[in-house]
Amino acid sequence: MATYNKRGYKAPKPEDEKVDTDVNDIENTINVDEKDSNVASVLNTLDDTASKTEEFVAKNQNIILSIVGGIALLTAGYLLYNKFVSGPKESEAASDMFQAQQYFKKAVEGTASDSLYNLALNGGDGKQGFLDIIKSHSGSDAGNLAEYYAGMAFLNTKQYQKAIDHLMKFNTDEVITQAMAIGAIGDAYSELKKPEQALEFYVKAAESNKNEVTTPRFLLKAGQTAMSLGKKADALKYFTDIKDNFDATPEVQNIDALIGMAQ
Repeated sequence: MATYNKRGYKAPKPEDEKVDTDVNDIENTINVDEKDSNVASVLNTLDDTASKTEEFVAKNQNIILSIVGGIALLTAGYLLYNKFVSGPKESEAASDMFQAQQYFKKAVEGTASDSLYNLALNGGDGKQGFLDIIKSHSGSDAGNLAEYYAGMAFLNTKQYQKAIDHLMKFNTDEVITQAMAIGAIGDAYSELKKPEQALEFYVKAAESNKNEVTTPRFLLKAGQTAMSLGKKADALKYFTDIKDNFDATPEVQNIDALIGMAQ
């Protein structure tokens, strides 16, 4: 009996445990083999793709270089145009327009206005007027702004069709100025005794951007023009809009009386 108690003796493991260990080893080996196989497959695919890419680049090298070169040339051309052509032209136009703007400002202030508006339009003191700037700087920001000034100058010198022609060409992202230009077209049509067209542009001006400056101004003109055309329902709508939404503006004065007339 003492034989089984010798130091270092280990009882044999159950047969089931050995089988389990062997099965686990086999599964691990299979998993490793599968991973190695997948990695090898991916690497082979990448090698094939790289080879095909290199082959495509080699065959189409001239075309690729032409495309890249064309893009670079266009970019360089744009930068050079802005630096040496567009930029200097805008500066020159702004310099010429400064004097015309000074004439226009003095005319608005009411000092010998007609002659000053004419100087603003046609130039003076060796500087171009708005009409010259429109011709010589067409397509520039200055040329666009000159259309607005010219339109306003013609409006104030009672040359209404010319005012319309220039203001129609003006466009800006500055919402107040844009609304004023549209409304001024309405004023010109009104002076030409064309109330239907005037009403159209007054409404456009009022709706172009909702604000406390231009919207009530042109809603009032739209309402008054609609009244003159016998369109009382439309006039009531415009007058009521002023009362409900712009009660802190000058146009709200006497609005109740106008609403009463339109009802």
